[in-house]
Amino acid sequence: MRHRASGRQLGRNSSHRRALFRNLVTALLLHERIETTEAKGKELRAIADHMITLGIAGDLASRRAALAYVQDPKAVVHLFSKIAPLFKTNGEAATTAKGGYTRLIKTRIRFGDAAPMVIVEFTRRTESEASLPVPDKKAVNPAKTKAEKEVAVAAAS
Repeated sequence: MRHRASGRQLGRNSSHRRALFRNLVTALLLHERIETTEAKGKELRAIADHMITLGIAGDLASRRAALAYVQDPKAVVHLFSKIAPLFKTNGEAATTAKGGYTRLIKTRIRFGDAAPMVIVEFTRRTESEASLPVPDKKAVNPAKTKAEKEVAVAAAS
C-alpha cells in the first residue's frame, strides 16, 4: 500500500529516479526551458522551486546545497547570478510562499508512446530566453487513426 507515500515512481528505482531529477533540474537551470513528459514535469516543479528558493536566499549555505544537488557548477552560477534575481523584490522573495516559480505548458502527445508532453519553464525569464516563442497548442494536431495518417500523407505528396 502507498499510504502517505508521496511522489511518482516513474518506473524507476530510487537512485535512477534521483539521477533523473538531478539531470532535469540541471538542464532547466542551464536552458531555462525544457520539454519533458507531464508526470516528470509535475515532479520537477517542486525541486526547481526549491532551487529558486535557495538562489533567492543567496548565502553560502544555499549555494553549497544547490551545488550538492545540481550536476553542473555552471548551472548554479546561472541560478544565483541570472535566474534568482528575477524573483527578488528589494532583496526579499517576490511572494511570501516559497514556490510558484515554474509553469507547465502542455504541448503535444509523443508519437512513440502517446505520452503527454509539457514545456517546463520559469514564470519570469531572462531577456535572451524571453524571445523564444511559446508553441501554439492548436498548431500541434497529431493524426489519431491510420486512415487520418494516410490522408495526411496523401495530401502532403
